Amino acid sequence: MDFRLRQKNLRDHLATTRFDGLLVSHLPNIRYLCGFTGSAGLLLVEQGGSVFFTDVRYDIQAHQEVKGAKVVIARKAPLAALGDFLAKRRKRPHGLTIGLESEHFTIADRKRLSQLVPLRVRLKGAPPIVERFRMVKDAREIALIKDAVALGAKIFDRGLEVLRSGVKEVEVAAEMELAARRGGAEEMSFPTIIASGSRSALPHGRASTQSIPSGAFVVCDFGVILSGYCSDQTRTVWVGSVPQDARRSYEAVREAQQAAIEAVRPGIAVGEVDAAARKVLKKAGLGRYFTHSTGHGVGLEIHESPRVAAGQSEVLMPGMVITIEPGVYFPGKWGVRIEDMVAVSAGGCEVLTPTSKDLLAV
Repeated sequence: MDFRLRQKNLRDHLATTRFDGLLVSHLPNIRYLCGFTGSAGLLLVEQGGSVFFTDVRYDIQAHQEVKGAKVVIARKAPLAALGDFLAKRRKRPHGLTIGLESEHFTIADRKRLSQLVPLRVRLKGAPPIVERFRMVKDAREIALIKDAVALGAKIFDRGLEVLRSGVKEVEVAAEMELAARRGGAEEMSFPTIIASGSRSALPHGRASTQSIPSGAFVVCDFGVILSGYCSDQTRTVWVGSVPQDARRSYEAVREAQQAAIEAVRPGIAVGEVDAAARKVLKKAGLGRYFTHSTGHGVGLEIHESPRVAAGQSEVLMPGMVITIEPGVYFPGKWGVRIEDMVAVSAGGCEVLTPTSKDLLAV
């Protein structure tokens, strides 16, 4: 990763704003900008350079990982060390304005920092600047995401080996998560969803101790984190002989998902991708059963911008990686969701998820 270039791009952007610097506190943003993977740190990016603050626990790690920034190891909280650093800065005629990541920097920390710095240092809330850079992935990031997606597909294969009537949902999830660890995953992208029977109508029904019934759908939604990057995939399988009404619901969702994938291309608003899926489900008489957005960005975090939802105007660009995951949910009966990850390309998109979407009965 070219961390120095990323910091330069941020500096170039800051030069067009009212900020003299940006205090980066969100750990995924810190990792994106300088490479640090620990759990405590602050990165101050200014025109004159970048300074990374962390505590003594990360002395060796920070010096090994951090690129493009001076490393300050504090024997106090990083926030206090940052306050000392800013308090010692040479005075500027018009003071200093530091942007804070409004969506991540807590009110309490802002109050603490304001008490540590002199009045000439102004702390102002900043929009999600780094997140906008992160929306468009470079070739190396897409390669890492593809690796994570491939591992995710492999653990689903393991899940299918054990998914049967009478097996507990948590047992299927455990086998998949063990396979993920054995495959090199750092952790799961989110708590694995194995939701069967009436629980499949819960869009985020985490694996429970319920035994999987026969004659039911099982929604399997899962992902891994590999080399820092997330994957996200959903497949819905049927246990037993598939009735016609279940097949119709499944095929409607699959058609809606394909319509949304075909809508993905540079220059189109994400709201139009969402609309493509909804149009198919509405035509099938299932529109009111699709209760969530069509997708979201994925990268260092499982949920990133852009949000692929109705009314969203963000325009797709080559390098963006998003999920396409329409679903229908009948409370007390069943649910169906199919999800792939796709990378926006110059001519449309590349579907990254390799798993078949044919209705599978076990």
